[in-house]
Amino acid sequence: MKINNSSIKKSIKFLKKNECIGMPTETVYGLAANAYSNTATIKIYKLKKRPKFNPLIVHYFDLKMLKKDCYINNIFIKLFKKFCPGPITFILKLKKTSSVSRIVTNNKNSLAVRFPKHPVARTLLKKINFPLAAPSANISTSISPVTKSDVKDEFGSKLKYILDGGRSIIGLESTIIDLTNRPKIVRLGGLKLEKINKVLNLKLKFINKSFIKVPGQSKLHYSPGIPIRLNVIKPKTNSAYLLINKRNSKNLNFFYLSKKKNLTEAGKNLYKTLREIKKKKYKLIEVEKIPNIGIGQTINDRLKRASYK
Repeated sequence: MKINNSSIKKSIKFLKKNECIGMPTETVYGLAANAYSNTATIKIYKLKKRPKFNPLIVHYFDLKMLKKDCYINNIFIKLFKKFCPGPITFILKLKKTSSVSRIVTNNKNSLAVRFPKHPVARTLLKKINFPLAAPSANISTSISPVTKSDVKDEFGSKLKYILDGGRSIIGLESTIIDLTNRPKIVRLGGLKLEKINKVLNLKLKFINKSFIKVPGQSKLHYSPGIPIRLNVIKPKTNSAYLLINKRNSKNLNFFYLSKKKNLTEAGKNLYKTLREIKKKKYKLIEVEKIPNIGIGQTINDRLKRASYK
């Protein structure tokens, strides 16, 4: 991807003024601000209408800057070497000398950190001397954005600037692993759990009990604001029906995440399709059964949260 240097300069100008910007990553777009600034990070919470107890993920360019803020261990190094930059977030112990705003961490002694792979995000991070707090660029509990226009739909003129990076190629948030004690997967995401287990030679499972410590773990999340029914075999005539395998039907209410049961493709298309359905003003979304393996686990997790009542 060709980097627009004038857009990068414009982004840096806003960030240095403690403003928030929309930032592309390979997972979803983030609402980015200087992680060292109380003034900047409080704006993230206000724009997103996010509960202050819900911590933020902080994005770094490299290990050099991370070591100023967090303690690292051998397991982190193993995973970093294999998967970074990429769609994995680590929860690490925070150093008392860290400059990260305590607003970001909710005054906890841990920090969620990530190294995004998107070339635009990496170029931006390389040119500044502070990391970026950047949760997904959406109103709290709603659908995460995967394009610049999605971010604009969420915030309109309330957001000063959106850095364009095309459509996010993964389309699902990062996988989060807690390394503050014994390793735990605390959010499923764009990196398959099986790949992490293979590197660590472990059998880690997803443990959903840490939402106050971990971003994106509230019961209602990723929601289009429309009721969702899961594992539907025969949909209602007026519902939007989400599918992952092509049917011999030209039903206009059918929305394909994939036509070949490709779960990676389905994950990439999930949020885009939910937004499309919302814009078409459907009153109900129904979903055929999605295999609970690989990225299918992440898709099912997102849909389950989106359907929470």
